[in-house]
Amino acid sequence: MLDRPPKNASLHESPGDRNMMVSTNTAQSLAIRREKSLTTQVAEEIERMITSGSIKPGERINEKHLADRLDVSRGIVREARRGLEHSGLLISIPHKGVFVRRVSPEELEENNDMRALVTGFICAEAAKKISVEQLRRLQDLIDAMDTYLQDDHYQEYYQANIEFHDALLEAAGHQRAASIYNQLVAESNLARKIVLSNHDHMIASNSEHRDILDAVSRGDAEAARHAGELHVKQGYERFRQQVVPTLNASDPA
Repeated sequence: MLDRPPKNASLHESPGDRNMMVSTNTAQSLAIRREKSLTTQVAEEIERMITSGSIKPGERINEKHLADRLDVSRGIVREARRGLEHSGLLISIPHKGVFVRRVSPEELEENNDMRALVTGFICAEAAKKISVEQLRRLQDLIDAMDTYLQDDHYQEYYQANIEFHDALLEAAGHQRAASIYNQLVAESNLARKIVLSNHDHMIASNSEHRDILDAVSRGDAEAARHAGELHVKQGYERFRQQVVPTLNASDPA
């Protein structure tokens, strides 16, 4: 059950009240969770169920079951579900329901091929255009990911990872590449979430971030391109070894 106020506490689910404080057993977890809304907590818990395999690819999302399991209203689950649809973890099929996104190994491999090329291009462009301030931002995010790794704050690591790649997109300043990249990321989001819920994989991923930053900071576009492509390819290899053999061939129909 999620950390939340007692049942006899006032809990209105209007947008202005969702930023309520939550109680936890330790001061450390309170410091992490206190700014999170109940909807955010529910979304993170559903993500955890998906990446851990307790909710399977292709499985239909049952709002009532989740609301009962998490001890929240269906409205909160629905709002969390919408955010997960936007991020690409869930897919809505008209007249059938909402399902955990499921893609075949072949689709994932093709996505990875294209994402590696686009990421390499973005890193090369960033090497040509990046500012000192943007370099500092990338370094700060790498340092933050190291801290999250040490403290086993995997959700925070994943968010910083997204911000790192977004910062590269901003530095590259190429709108069409950004549009293509974001589409590819949405399609592969579940795979990335699974890989970045593994401590050793996150260590390897952040090491690759350093290689990208090193090349970008030197203004070496070709080295940055290579580092960006390699980062995506190695991330997919980590995923392939972990879970690809268990994936099915198509989305629910």
